[in-house]
Formats: sequence, C-alpha cells, structure tokens
Amino acid sequence: MDQENVSAIVLIGGETRMLKHVQSDSDYRKKTSTRELLSQDLRRNPNIYLMLIPVVIFYTVFCYVPMFGLTIAFKDFSPRKGIWGSEWVGLKHFINFFEGPYAPQLIRNTVLLSLYSLIFGFPMPILLAFMIDEVRNKFFRRTMQTISYLPHFISIVVIVGIVKEFVSRDGLINWLILQFNSSYSPENLLNSARNFRPIYVISGIWQQVGWDSIIYLATLAGVDPQLYEAITIDGGNRFHRIWNVSLPSIMPTIIILFIMRMGTIMNVGFEKVFLLYSEANYDTSDVISTYVYRRGLINNEFSFASAVGLFNSVINFIMVYIMNKIMGRVSETSLF
Repeated sequence: MDQENVSAIVLIGGETRMLKHVQSDSDYRKKTSTRELLSQDLRRNPNIYLMLIPVVIFYTVFCYVPMFGLTIAFKDFSPRKGIWGSEWVGLKHFINFFEGPYAPQLIRNTVLLSLYSLIFGFPMPILLAFMIDEVRNKFFRRTMQTISYLPHFISIVVIVGIVKEFVSRDGLINWLILQFNSSYSPENLLNSARNFRPIYVISGIWQQVGWDSIIYLATLAGVDPQLYEAITIDGGNRFHRIWNVSLPSIMPTIIILFIMRMGTIMNVGFEKVFLLYSEANYDTSDVISTYVYRRGLINNEFSFASAVGLFNSVINFIMVYIMNKIMGRVSETSLF
C-alpha cells in the first residue's frame, strides 16, 4: 500500500477494528519528477518496455499515421489529385449531412440499436458470470462455459443465416407462436420494421454473452474465499454472497467496461446490419455505417463518407470522456 495514509476498517469476528495509519512514500513521489520515475522504472524493467515496442509500432503504422487521411473530410477529394491536391471545402460535407433528409433517421436508428444492446445486453454477461460462479460441479460448470462461448467463434455470416432461418415464415419462431396462438398468420419477421431491433439485439446477446462473461469470471476467481466463508458463518445465503461479496468485487471491472461500451454508442456492427436489413425494414435498420458504405464505396463520395465517420468518432470520444468523468466522481473508478 503506497499511495496515501490509509485508515482501513476490517470486520473480524463481528468486531470493527481500526488499523494503524500506514506511512506511505507519497511525499517522496511528489518531490520526484515524472521523468526521473520513468527513468528509474526503465532501468529496473527494461524487458517490459521492450515488449511494448511492437505494440507501439503497430498502432503508429496502422492507427495514427492513417489519421492524416481524415483531412479529406474537409476537402473535395479526388483520387486523381490526391489528398493534398484536392480542393479545401471546410465543413461543407458536415453541413450537407445534417441538412440532408436522412440524418435524423440514421442517428435515431444508430443510437436506439446501441442503447437497446447496452440496456439488455450489458447486464447479461454479469448475470451469467454469477450463475456460473455459483456452480460447484466442475464438469457441469465447464460444459456451461463451453456452450456459452461457442457462438462467439461462429462467423457473423453463419449467425445471420441461422437468424434468418429461425425468423422465416416456416421458421422456429413462427412455429412456437402458433403453438400458443392458433389464429396467428405466419410471416417473415424481418419483413417488418418493428421486428428488426429485437431480432438484432437478442441475436447479439446470444452470440456474445458467454464471451463477454469471461472477464467477470476471471475477476470473481480472484475474490478471497474467506469473504464467502464469513458471509456463510453469519447465516447468509447465495443471494447475500453475490450481493455483499461478488458484486462489490467486480464493480470496478463493470464500471471500466461500461465506460468503454459508452464509447461505442454511435457504432453499430456494419456487417450484421448489412446482412439483415432490406427495403422492408429500412425505417429501423438503416444506420450510419450502412449509409457511409453506400455513399462512400458505392457512390465514390469519399470525402462525404469520411466526414460522417469523423462525426461518429468525435461523438464516441465525447461520450467516453463524459462517462469517465461521471464515474470518476461517483465511484472513484475511471479510465484516466
């Protein structure tokens, strides 16, 4: 414990005892410059910094260098003239997007799909992790984990094929509805705009819930067993174990992942939407990523597509920054 003078309160045998103040080296750290600390750490752990070199090179070459191409969002880009030779037009493409007839619908569809996925999809891996963690039979536990992980490794094309088969006129979903409502008239559920969002969200949960629960299971595996024993001795049941020990233990992980998830609020998986949408459900399925695909790659409007993509990225960054600040003040857990 080397951050600050801390007074820790520990519950031992039902009695609350105050531990002594632990003298930290925070005063020394304040006097030492960041450069000196980094230099000392570099000398102590040179191998760790060497391992960072490939990562830095990868992100520099494939992420940061291509960012210079974003300048075409402010130009009328022509492949013949190149990036630097194309005419500068400022905010023209941004204005055209927001003044166009499709912007409100595209933004609404994108945000709603992301929000529904967040509201219904984010808690599911947490609940699954709690359930798996409470299973004591090792064989059954591993079987549950394997079954829940498998959909993540299936190609999105195969996933969409399965979904389309299930929701088709003669599919499993219509058959189940007929068992409870004999007057129901079967139809292809994807031909209705109101069904697109539930189908997209539910299939996404099924595919990702097992994989997303791994990090929570890893965190739960590090919880001190004595905490569970203390709850049991005090007469607590499984609900008390989860509520008083498991949930607080993984709360920092939940907060960090929630902040990162908010950073994708304007991003909806292009491949899945593109494979699921059709003219029949355009009203709810057409999102920013599919619109950028049509304008950028099909119509060759590269500058316009870059402008819309840049708008997307800026909104995502703002959401991450705001949520990080809020969570930092509320829970003292944040990304930076």
